[in-house]
Amino acid sequence: MNRNNTQFFDVVKEPVYDVASIVRDVYEALNEKGYNPVNQIVGYIMSGDPTYITSYKNARSLIMKVERDEIIEVLLENYIDTRLK
Repeated sequence: MNRNNTQFFDVVKEPVYDVASIVRDVYEALNEKGYNPVNQIVGYIMSGDPTYITSYKNARSLIMKVERDEIIEVLLENYIDTRLK
């Protein structure tokens, strides 16, 4: 072991996901498969059961990359910005 050289440690950061884009992509995948996207997303948010979301277009994996409370926060912020202001 050479103690004269400095060792480097590089921390790999987890990617930051755009919740709004994920919700849009999941919505579109559910719609394309013929599901009611609102009902399915609500079912997922309320239960945490990912089987409410289709695996079509990787939608299930996408939605599981963000926390359910983050989804609610983005949806509520959007509702307030577009309906109440």
